[in-house]
Amino acid sequence: MQRKFRLTRSEDFKRVRRNGKSFAHPLAVLVAQPGEGTQTRVGVAAGKASGSAVHRNRAKRILREAIRPLLPALAPNWDLILIARPALGAASLEQTRQALQTLLQRANLIRADETQRPPA
Repeated sequence: MQRKFRLTRSEDFKRVRRNGKSFAHPLAVLVAQPGEGTQTRVGVAAGKASGSAVHRNRAKRILREAIRPLLPALAPNWDLILIARPALGAASLEQTRQALQTLLQRANLIRADETQRPPA
């Protein structure tokens, strides 16, 4: 994922976690809040419950790769945080992508017909 699409500052993570709306799935949690800029930015996190550092980093890589083809279809001007759950370690990329599509649709950040497009 390109840096311009990333949520990187600690203050931004705290703001979104504190004020954002949360949507849960067995594989991941989405926290969304309207952003400050014109670009939709995504932050990825994995807590210690996800396992060792190797497992946490793998979970974050899977989440970044799963969200990447969905970025053009997202609503503009949102800050999102994706939090990996322990079950994500055993999930495939396609299962993760389906979970993210479900979360984004529930949050009204992506239309159902937009998710049917083939990945870029």
